[in-house]
Amino acid sequence: MSAEVTLPALLRRNSLTTPGRTAMREKRRGIWRPLTWRDYWQAVHDFASGLAAIGFRRGDKLSVIGDNRPRLYMAQIAAQCLGGIAVPVYQDSIAAELVFVLEHAEVAVVVAEDQEQVDKILSLRDRLPRLRLLVYDNPLGLAQYNVPFLRAFDEIDEEGRKFADAHPGYVEAELGKGTPDDIALLVYTSGTTGRSKGVMLSHANLIASGEALAASEDIRASEEWLCYLPMAWVGDALYSTVMSLLVGFTCNCPESPRTLLRDLRELGPTAFLGPPRIWENLLTSVQVKAADATPLKRKIFEIFRDLAARAELRRSDGRPLPPLMRLGLAVGDVLVFGPVRDQLGLGRVRWAYTGGAPLGPDAFRFFRSFGINLKQIYGVTELCGVTSVQPDSEADPNTVGRMCRGIDVQIASNGEVLVRSPGAFRGYYRELNETQAALTEHGWLRTGDAGFVDSRGHLVVIDRAKDVGKLADGSPFAPQYLENKLKFSPYINEAVTFGDTRAFVAAMIAINFETVGKWAERRGIAYTSFQDLSAHPAVRALVRDEVQRCNASLPTAARVRRFLLLNKELDADDNEITRTRKVRRRFIAEKYNAVIEALYGGASNVDLVTDITFEDGRKTTIRSSVPIENAEGITEGLMEPAHA
Repeated sequence: MSAEVTLPALLRRNSLTTPGRTAMREKRRGIWRPLTWRDYWQAVHDFASGLAAIGFRRGDKLSVIGDNRPRLYMAQIAAQCLGGIAVPVYQDSIAAELVFVLEHAEVAVVVAEDQEQVDKILSLRDRLPRLRLLVYDNPLGLAQYNVPFLRAFDEIDEEGRKFADAHPGYVEAELGKGTPDDIALLVYTSGTTGRSKGVMLSHANLIASGEALAASEDIRASEEWLCYLPMAWVGDALYSTVMSLLVGFTCNCPESPRTLLRDLRELGPTAFLGPPRIWENLLTSVQVKAADATPLKRKIFEIFRDLAARAELRRSDGRPLPPLMRLGLAVGDVLVFGPVRDQLGLGRVRWAYTGGAPLGPDAFRFFRSFGINLKQIYGVTELCGVTSVQPDSEADPNTVGRMCRGIDVQIASNGEVLVRSPGAFRGYYRELNETQAALTEHGWLRTGDAGFVDSRGHLVVIDRAKDVGKLADGSPFAPQYLENKLKFSPYINEAVTFGDTRAFVAAMIAINFETVGKWAERRGIAYTSFQDLSAHPAVRALVRDEVQRCNASLPTAARVRRFLLLNKELDADDNEITRTRKVRRRFIAEKYNAVIEALYGGASNVDLVTDITFEDGRKTTIRSSVPIENAEGITEGLMEPAHA
């Protein structure tokens, strides 16, 4: 392990060894504003001193809520300087989720980005008895707030400078008391299968995981990293904080989520991590732009896209590329591939990761074929977000790569992936029984994923162990694989498939409102809402064609036979998906039970009644009669016996 045993110690080291090097940039009012490592440390020192002045002590919890802002990262490190624990929360969480996390974690201080987040916390004040201080970064709209425990970040900084003058060396002394086993982060799981749990990650866990990744990859101090992922996701903590402090590369905070794609193109990062939803959105944007191009440009795109796809398949099979194909790829790089990479902002990327959930093989190969070094990385929150990664020369959509240095994998008798790692968590906060259930008697972590290790030593993750099943005829059923195939279509935003113990596969599909909306407008189809658009016969026919196209690449048993289009998007606020866009299958099976029975009962339509939850907890209900489609244009065998 690094001699610097805590994250703040790594920051202190960087401020002394490379003080003038850029540690972070923040885009404000169209200008990228740099902070050196010296600036970073001084800002953390000031805020840590301010926290000490108001009584923040070892073991206290500090939460941050908002978009990726330098001060939110600094506040977490400042708390850790004093022996405190950082508890990042999702900025789009509804009231019930926030109350649970902040109260369960016993948070004493919340640092909020702006008025929106301040209002959210103030609305919950009576339900957070342990909260002593609420700090805001952006003062816009907050000048007239008269709340005693509400303070500006600048005020805390000013108090901190006064405290430091009166108590010289206090922060450094507290930092020196830190040990590798101190808890640094309390990261709450996404709650795919139930209530979220607080994962306790120590400084030793995080630094060891970062070192294992650094030993497996060519990660350089010259990297430019874009901080845009939710700060509450362990993936952002691993890269934007741990790896940045460990390796010394530069983090860049975009101006806002609305300017993300523009800022991405402007910055041109050299390293990039995106969960499947990001890559799917980027793919959709490319497909839509190609469809909107002139006939000549569209034809050129299709020719070179198909050539790139054939070349990528040859590479993945280990076959050499013929000279004529290599020449075609060189021309394609000038005419198509290079411009697409630049348009996406990935022209300078040396390595890019997809993680958090499986990315469909079609989408994976698309980006690889266009010259982006996209690789799968695997990890769970309890392992600091990293377990395995694919070497550059062994990228494969069907695996998640080799285990990183010092990390071991084992497959249980039931097919579950077990991992032993120095990054393994210290337990679930206030959940002893859950902690014990997550570990085997020999200390291996139960990941909850089903998989195996292939002949090359690559880990293959099939799906969540609880979700893998079989059709009634014994054919294997892996819902996530089928859903990823469906989502390769630019017109499909989300899909949930059913089939375990059933006679055939059925699906609920949510359209991509933006893409389908543009498609409808080009054809003069009028609509007023998501519900109205998804119910249009032409849209149902469009999606049926996409399902049939997907089915053509699937074994007969695995093909989607029946589907319907949902009258709303799947939403984390409605508990249908997690904040990281994972399907909550158990909840959906209960909520949409009538729909599932209609899909398998041979009905031609179903009355769909769904609740919509607003951010403040209010709810409304939408009702509609939704047609059920036969994907293959046949009806035989599409009704199960009543006992099925």
